[in-house]
Amino acid sequence: MEPIDDLAEALREQLIRDARAGASDGDLAADVAALVEREAAALAPAERADLAARVLLAATGLGPLEPLLADPDVDEVMVNGPDAVYVERGGRVEPAGVRFGSDGELLHAIERILAPLGRRVDEAAPLCDARLADGSRVNVVIPPLALTGPCLTIRRFRRDGLSLEDLVRLGTLAAAEAELLARCVAARATVLVSGGTGSGKTTTLNALSGAIPGAERIVTIEDAAELALRQDHVVALEARPPSLEGRGEVTIRALVRNALRMRPDRIVVGEVRGGEALDLLQALNTGHEGSLSTVHANSPADALARLETLALMADVALPHAVVADQVERAVEVVVHQARRPDGRRVVEAIAAVEPGAPDRVRVLAAGGELRGLGEGRLARRLGEA
Repeated sequence: MEPIDDLAEALREQLIRDARAGASDGDLAADVAALVEREAAALAPAERADLAARVLLAATGLGPLEPLLADPDVDEVMVNGPDAVYVERGGRVEPAGVRFGSDGELLHAIERILAPLGRRVDEAAPLCDARLADGSRVNVVIPPLALTGPCLTIRRFRRDGLSLEDLVRLGTLAAAEAELLARCVAARATVLVSGGTGSGKTTTLNALSGAIPGAERIVTIEDAAELALRQDHVVALEARPPSLEGRGEVTIRALVRNALRMRPDRIVVGEVRGGEALDLLQALNTGHEGSLSTVHANSPADALARLETLALMADVALPHAVVADQVERAVEVVVHQARRPDGRRVVEAIAAVEPGAPDRVRVLAAGGELRGLGEGRLARRLGEA
């Protein structure tokens, strides 16, 4: 930490002591300016102004995280304890070059994030997921679960999202692939986006949703709201975790069931990760076609197997063969995405789900090149659209 940061932290602590002693007149900026004039009069005017700004930021904002969150190129902020702060820029994770003075300072910043949201963490509840007012996702883990000190992860929210054209420009997929996917979505094919953590699944899902006709009623369901659909007729639903007393939880599964009563033309589930997979499959097989979702998987074939596993977690005694048949009938297109070592997110494959094909999928496009639709059910759907 630079000497001026040490001085700013010392003055912040003095400011707190003065406030507790009743020496504040209620104007924090004036209190900070007076404190800097009194304790750092030897500094040049410009240095005193910079010091005052640092003290005020430490007292009211998120300390060293403020400039990171103000940087539009930062997609994610990861704090692994007070001495280890990282950011993701352009798909690459790198040290942020900032640090907190102590575990206590980091905990104060976490409290300032969670307090306006009506959330908190402590030893009794050391885990917390939350969403900031701008839509950014926040995850907090504190000791005793986090052995290196309080951990904070903030995934930034893109208010306008990215379109398929933007993804083509960024090199995520080729123009021909974007055109094929837009046709699939417009023709009401059910599309599943697969990939690992940080591969850009939600970004691609959001871009795909742009091909849904504007007149259709869309219900989105997410654990923490990230989608930014451009259509006007959108109903956004968000799951709710249980309170500290263990009450009030509303799961993704409950929201999927409720969405079926809301007369949706399309259901968009941000991520399938549990028993809600079975409810979604039943919806897709009973007339709610054209839906979109994401799932963690390593390939298009693995995405289908993963969906089956999640559906079997619904505590319904269905034979595996029945669930597998529902998956094959419900999902028509799998878009598999990955993050390369250089940080680029790319669509590695687009596959049509064809029962009887090797691995139950037939690759339509890979490496930016189309291989043809063939004569399967997707070709028939696109021909009828």
